[in-house]
Amino acid sequence: MPNPSPRRVLVVMPAWNEEQTVGATVLEVRRCAPDASILVVNDGSTDRTSEAARQAGAMVVDLPINLGVGGALRTGYRFALRHGHDVAIQVDADGQHDPAQIGRLLATMDDEGADIVIGSRFAGAGDYEVHGPRQWAMKLLSTVLSRVTRTRLTDTTSGFKACGPAAIALFAADYPAEYLGDTVESLVVAARAGLRVRQVAVTMRERAGGRPSHRPFRAAVFLGRAILALLIALSRPATAPITHEGTA
Repeated sequence: MPNPSPRRVLVVMPAWNEEQTVGATVLEVRRCAPDASILVVNDGSTDRTSEAARQAGAMVVDLPINLGVGGALRTGYRFALRHGHDVAIQVDADGQHDPAQIGRLLATMDDEGADIVIGSRFAGAGDYEVHGPRQWAMKLLSTVLSRVTRTRLTDTTSGFKACGPAAIALFAADYPAEYLGDTVESLVVAARAGLRVRQVAVTMRERAGGRPSHRPFRAAVFLGRAILALLIALSRPATAPITHEGTA
């Protein structure tokens, strides 16, 4: 009896002005996940992000304007669906996500029968910490979204996640592009479509370069916008449930 076809994995890396880090991140993914394809979605960068990604061996889609993380990831999911990939793994271009832990996401997807696996910074691995309003927002989001997804989630704003066939199909058609839509709202969309969401503990690293999207003095703003994003997500109409046939 012939062996089943190997799973086709696509690493989707949204990048906006990440010239300093994207090349090294692509090379590290190639070392840690040699069987995976790598797609960098250049989100309207004004620097040499695209050239650096191609030189490191990644496929690149160049967006003509900056769409934000959600828009870039929707492009990645559409690419994954169009080219027949079984799993899409989101990895940041700034070096914070450790590609060596991609295997943990894939193993959890198999073991838990999950459609989406989130790499959680707060599930017992590493010493990543947040404080003040940002911590309050994350705890609120985790409490509410754990109820929505019917599983315990500790890091709902993590951008390190793996998505199987059902999630790829859903997100290719409907991936929120608003602020925090790529994390908070996407989980609500997935849960209401009947997808199974799980998490696994991962460690995170400091950015290898560039500027963080959230600075400490903006923590209070993050709190307010996170609550608003949650309210918007919960007000969305439910998506028709997706069957799990063929889910990785």
